[in-house]
Amino acid sequence: MKLTIIGTGYVGLVTGACFAEMGNTVVCVDIDKKKIEGLKQGILPIYEPGLESVVMNNHKNGRLQFCTALSDPVAESDVYFIAVGTPPGEDGSADLQYVLAVAREIGRHISRYTIVVDKSTVPVGTADKVKAAIRVELKKRGANVPFDVVSNPEFLKEGAAVDDFMRPDRVIIGTDSEPVRKAMRDLYLPFMRNHERLLFMGVRDAEMSKYAGNAMLATKISFMNEIANLCERLGVDVENVRQGIGSDARIGYSFIYPGAGYGGSCFPKDVKALIRMAKDQQYEPKVLNAVEARNEAQKHVLFEKIVRRFGADLKGRVFGLWGLAFKPGTDDMREASSVVLIGELVGAGASVKAYDPVSMKAARRELPRAWFDSGQVKLVDEQYSALDGADAMVLVTEWKPFRHPDLERVKKFLKTPVIFDGRNQYEPKLLRDAGFEYSGIGR
Repeated sequence: MKLTIIGTGYVGLVTGACFAEMGNTVVCVDIDKKKIEGLKQGILPIYEPGLESVVMNNHKNGRLQFCTALSDPVAESDVYFIAVGTPPGEDGSADLQYVLAVAREIGRHISRYTIVVDKSTVPVGTADKVKAAIRVELKKRGANVPFDVVSNPEFLKEGAAVDDFMRPDRVIIGTDSEPVRKAMRDLYLPFMRNHERLLFMGVRDAEMSKYAGNAMLATKISFMNEIANLCERLGVDVENVRQGIGSDARIGYSFIYPGAGYGGSCFPKDVKALIRMAKDQQYEPKVLNAVEARNEAQKHVLFEKIVRRFGADLKGRVFGLWGLAFKPGTDDMREASSVVLIGELVGAGASVKAYDPVSMKAARRELPRAWFDSGQVKLVDEQYSALDGADAMVLVTEWKPFRHPDLERVKKFLKTPVIFDGRNQYEPKLLRDAGFEYSGIGR
């Protein structure tokens, strides 16, 4: 099948590369000329394990092409995937300007029956807006071209996106059209060799499913963080509690790990957008409000622990941070707990030395230039170098190389043997027996 993917960000590039891997002819379109030239040379705009080889192999074999104008591939395409960003507006709602701009562009160029797929995470009712935008452009042209708009939300985890796409838990297709059902089933059939995981439903149902799924996972995280904070005040080890409740099959172990708050491009944005959708319907989403409020507060917990240990005036103090990305397996620092913590430490007069296995370029791009210019924030190229002369170590992202450190080296580099564990990766008794002061989340 011939496909056009509009947008070469995280969702668009993974979608295009994986469809090409299954033998489809795919053209990825993006107005960012620098990004497209980089992709043609094998330079990816994002870090995602396993993606580079899939992109390069399929580009080399001619199944995956890149261009900057939708008019180039449009005449040769059967299905058009809209995979552009939907950044949050000031009120938390999803900004649809890029989605609708693409819809209008499609309307200017299609000349035969077309399936338009909303792959971006979009609010309920977006498919109707996309359909209307295309119709306006067709009317301007005096063209009567049939088309269908489909909702096909992505469910990709950063750090495991290629595997998620190639071996999906489910593929949700929102459509009322039987020809579309057949076309989408044919497209996804190669990903269903073990058993079919296609779920067909109404367009609005599919749009809502994406938001509800992410909100449920965010709720589990915020609930566990709430329990962790209570456990700490009651002298309870939350890790034992986690294992106790996780063994209940109705709850399970996924997404009940206490930490310093969730981040990334999905959970924060989608919870806010769902809250906005509810309020637009004059409905107060009390649970979602609490989920968001707990997460925002949770991002300050590590700093509060540091202040309790070292005092509010941190001038002259140095803190070594392990991890900058919002989670392992990605270089994404959007809404990351590390950014909040570094900002608070800098504001209190402290200096920060930080290391992350893959997010160093992103950090230079995402963190304020003034932090570097003042000398208060330094990025180092090796994890133990971040601890050299530091008053304490702070684990923010649970990358595998951080999980079993050389404690003798850690103690040698630190001025004081203090560890703040923002992801509960270490056994408190082991560290305390080794002579460390330890403080985790809820333990």
